[in-house]
Amino acid sequence: MRFAILTAVVAISGLSQGMLLPLLAMLLDEQGVPSSVNGVHAAALYIGVLAISPFLERPLVKYGYRPIILLGGSIVICSLTLFPLFSSFFIWLALRFLIGVGDHMLHFATQTWITDFSLPAKRGRRLSLYGLAFGLGFTAGPLLASLASINEAWPFYLAALLSFSGWVAVFWLPKEKPKPFERSSSAAGRWVGAWKHAWPALLLPLAYGFLEASLHSVFPLYALRKQMSAEQIAFILPFFSLGGIVFQLPLGALSDRFGRRAVIRFALLAGASCFLAVLTVGASTVGLAACLFAAGMFTGSLFSLGIAYMTDLLPKALLPTGNLLCGMLYSLGSMVGPPLAGSAVDAATNAFFLTVTAVLLIPAVCLAGRKEQEKAA
Repeated sequence: MRFAILTAVVAISGLSQGMLLPLLAMLLDEQGVPSSVNGVHAAALYIGVLAISPFLERPLVKYGYRPIILLGGSIVICSLTLFPLFSSFFIWLALRFLIGVGDHMLHFATQTWITDFSLPAKRGRRLSLYGLAFGLGFTAGPLLASLASINEAWPFYLAALLSFSGWVAVFWLPKEKPKPFERSSSAAGRWVGAWKHAWPALLLPLAYGFLEASLHSVFPLYALRKQMSAEQIAFILPFFSLGGIVFQLPLGALSDRFGRRAVIRFALLAGASCFLAVLTVGASTVGLAACLFAAGMFTGSLFSLGIAYMTDLLPKALLPTGNLLCGMLYSLGSMVGPPLAGSAVDAATNAFFLTVTAVLLIPAVCLAGRKEQEKAA
């Protein structure tokens, strides 16, 4: 029941995030906010993630998983409830920042808890289900956002209600804490130690954040340069997420059987090949959809596989630090991806997919040169 409740909470969190991104973008656009400023507004969520990250480790160890999930969930619920009450650009900016804070508290605690109690033989599948739950929720989010055509407040209040139902379910979870730190350890020492042990795994959330944010933000610009219509773009783009959802669990199961490192290297190289294949299909709607679906199959699981691999490499005392770094690096990749990929499109249209391919090849090369023994945490 513990795993089921945690994955349900994460699915609801994904639903809220998937609803907020398009809904706030549309509402701000209706208010006459320029697209560039709209993009900066969206970054407030990731800034919230980075801002709260240094302050989460010790409270998690001291108070346990459940209080951190409850506090993060309450911040999200209150923020969602306040959105319809104000139409201020700056108040929405602050609320978006708080959503980032609350969501990261929730994800940090649930990820660390799942990695802590999952046996190595089942870790890949469980974390894939975790990623699948978030992905399904995130994919359904725009459907919730569409209710704004009836009443702008409905999506916010329904997301808050669903979040509250998950929040209540957390009270049925046991009171558990992660393994305490060594007395002599400092935050800087733990971060350095986690990076030293697991840096190849930590590159994966960074690469996935870059990839996901760049595709959703910059692929439409690439397609427009190829003289494609908005309808074609709207049809093609979801195929990447769909591929990730379909293949999330199989890749996790394969990593349990054949080893995390080998499966991740294969996924990175196969995904890079799929993105390179995009350059051969031109402006073909079917060709682009097929390439993005295949790329999603291999790269849509990079975040959950990265967490599983990180858990293989770290001692249990460093799991909170490792999970914290995963969230921070994912947010960092999400923030730097769109401007860098956008600059590539400005330089040359096809440079977009060359940039994405390079980002996938970097961790693949690093894994090829890493011969460490995977550790059962």
